[in-house]
Amino acid sequence: MRIFSKSLTAAALVVSLFLGGCGVNAIPTYDEQAVAAWSQVLNQYKRRADLIPNLVETVKGFAAQERQVLTEVVEARSKVSQMQLPKDILTNPEAFQQFQQGQDALSGALSRLLVTVERYPELRSSQNFLTLQSQLEGTENRISVARRDYINAVRLYNTELRTIPGRWWKSWLYPDSQPKENFTQPESVQETPKVKF
Repeated sequence: MRIFSKSLTAAALVVSLFLGGCGVNAIPTYDEQAVAAWSQVLNQYKRRADLIPNLVETVKGFAAQERQVLTEVVEARSKVSQMQLPKDILTNPEAFQQFQQGQDALSGALSRLLVTVERYPELRSSQNFLTLQSQLEGTENRISVARRDYINAVRLYNTELRTIPGRWWKSWLYPDSQPKENFTQPESVQETPKVKF
């Protein structure tokens, strides 16, 4: 009986070592990394949304005639802030695309606002504006890094789901695991800029 018990224990140890070393945990590990990276993306977008009201108020005082640009920024921020993200956004292509379009619209409106500000030297020299602009630029850089990290985490996760042995583990142990959506570049970024002299 003792020999059988020791053999069973040894077999269980060998099986657990085999399962632990052959990638059985890769899918949940990569999934958690992608979810964590997504949280950081959302965190940085929230940071940007929180800076916008202060930026708009600062610009309003100097550039009252630029109401249209200010309105575009406020409306884009409002749409992004009111967007309800479904729990399955990472595996729902339509919801993910809608989220990305909202964020891209806000980025475009902010870009137009900063170009408009170039016409107001007294605004550009305002300490409040300079501080906000610096924070906004830093936040845009953080967004870029967070998106890059998310893209990489999703690449690892999706690759694991599509390659062997991850494919086998998915079908046997994680049948609910679905590929996650990833960011794409908006068409406006892909257009060649026109240079006029």
